[in-house]
Amino acid sequence: MAAPDLRAELDSLLLQLFQDLEELEAKRAALNARVEEGWLSLSKARYSMGAKSVGPLQYASLMEPQVCVYTSEAQDGLQRLWLVRASAQTPEEVGPREAALRRRKGLTRTPEPESFPALRDPLNWFGILVPHSLRQAQASFREGLQLAADMATLQIRIDWGRSQLRGLQEKLKQLEPESA
Repeated sequence: MAAPDLRAELDSLLLQLFQDLEELEAKRAALNARVEEGWLSLSKARYSMGAKSVGPLQYASLMEPQVCVYTSEAQDGLQRLWLVRASAQTPEEVGPREAALRRRKGLTRTPEPESFPALRDPLNWFGILVPHSLRQAQASFREGLQLAADMATLQIRIDWGRSQLRGLQEKLKQLEPESA
């Protein structure tokens, strides 16, 4: 590869790296704003409901994740991260709970609280009618999670760009002594 072609590729890679860095900085600012907004909304909810109504004592004893992080590898070898909301039921839970037939008359057991999908929403830990500020806090933190996944993807792309940039600089250094 000739030195002018190498310099043009180096320039385009450097421009892409700066664009990625600028985008990363914007996403960091947005993440900071979402997290700050979430904590402020959470403190408003604590003020309106009472300090003892919104706290660790109301958390469920068995917590389940609301989102999962998945990775995939693109054609150029870069990894991409994204969030997927956890489904209400996994495929194993869809089938019948018992293998035997059940009786319709004389049902003495009450349904288990785990079978209600409404209990999966963490806002229900704090009551049925929660203040709007608590819902805003949840939405802010969810947006923050998405931004964090986007930032991780960008950081992977930036690291890849930096390594490509170093490799091109080394090739350019090897070509320059020969031409001088």
